[in-house]
Amino acid sequence: MITVYGCGFIGGEYVKRYPSAIKPRGDIVPETNEILYFISTVDNYNVFHDSLIDIDTNLITLMKVLDSCRQKFNSNFVFNFISSWFVYGSCELPAREDSICQPTGFYSITKKAAEDLLISYCNSFGIKYRILRLCNVVGISDKKISKKKNALQYIINELWNDEEVFLYDRGEFYRDYMHVHDVADAIHMVCEYSNTNDIYNIGRGRKEKFSDIVEYAKDRIGSKSNISSMDTPEFHKNVQTKNMILDVSKLNALGFKPKRATYQEIIDKLLI
Repeated sequence: MITVYGCGFIGGEYVKRYPSAIKPRGDIVPETNEILYFISTVDNYNVFHDSLIDIDTNLITLMKVLDSCRQKFNSNFVFNFISSWFVYGSCELPAREDSICQPTGFYSITKKAAEDLLISYCNSFGIKYRILRLCNVVGISDKKISKKKNALQYIINELWNDEEVFLYDRGEFYRDYMHVHDVADAIHMVCEYSNTNDIYNIGRGRKEKFSDIVEYAKDRIGSKSNISSMDTPEFHKNVQTKNMILDVSKLNALGFKPKRATYQEIIDKLLI
């Protein structure tokens, strides 16, 4: 069994698909010595209203949980940390787990700092760990859809309402998307079968042009929305990497295959 910290969008889906997972009771004391840690902020925009929330959530809370685990289990536990493709920043693509990371933005930087702190902490005390860097994740259970987070599903909602849709730079950029059910399954496979003290990319390893995805969703919906282009805001350019695709060779070597292998299948699942 595994103790799951953070049951938001992805963590919540993981618990639904793997009901043997346990959420800690009380404060932060773990129930088992296999830990799956999702707690995190979700975008780079917090700096405008609370410049400390990314540090508090992504770093300080992490350290408190690690200390709690060590207090209960000494060094006899495995810490599976959910990270993000955001840590890569601008790098040669496809991004490999050993690529040099150059994150920008408070969320991205603190996620990479969290990885580094985790590795140092685990090495100091002889604790086993895994780091899982997720691609863009979509699913109808995401309750925090906005222009800042999960913009694709935000746009799909606009298409349903026949609202005008604005894409940064005509949508001429690409991403690596995966449905949350497949992400949960990939996380489970890594936690069950992969080496410890290692990093794994979680994605399909396919680059999909954003404008193609939006046009497909518009056609499937039968939307009357007009799709227009707008310049990318300066802040977005400063903190967000334009293109991303993950090298998922290590994940595939475990035998993982997503049930929704194409972006069309992913969009179809969102439109049910």
